[in-house]
Amino acid sequence: MTEFGPIIDVTCVEVLHDRVVRLTFEDGTVKPIDLAPYLWGELFEHLAASDEEFAKVSVDPEAGTIVWPNGADLSPSMLYSGVASGPPAS
Repeated sequence: MTEFGPIIDVTCVEVLHDRVVRLTFEDGTVKPIDLAPYLWGELFEHLAASDEEFAKVSVDPEAGTIVWPNGADLSPSMLYSGVASGPPAS
């Protein structure tokens, strides 16, 4: 349990558009999340500025969350709780 709720691992990520991803969680929950507001700071600035770099997102099964080759990642509990939720993506 974290300040955002239970830790439920991310099992799949798909980039929909801009900085919006569709995440699937281990309990079957699927939700679109706009990550743009969270892409700041040294590790995330390059991802915010580059479609190509952002699209390199993947799931790290050991960490149970989404990661990028530069070492950036986001808390799976934050993602699941909806702290980073945006409007539904098409």
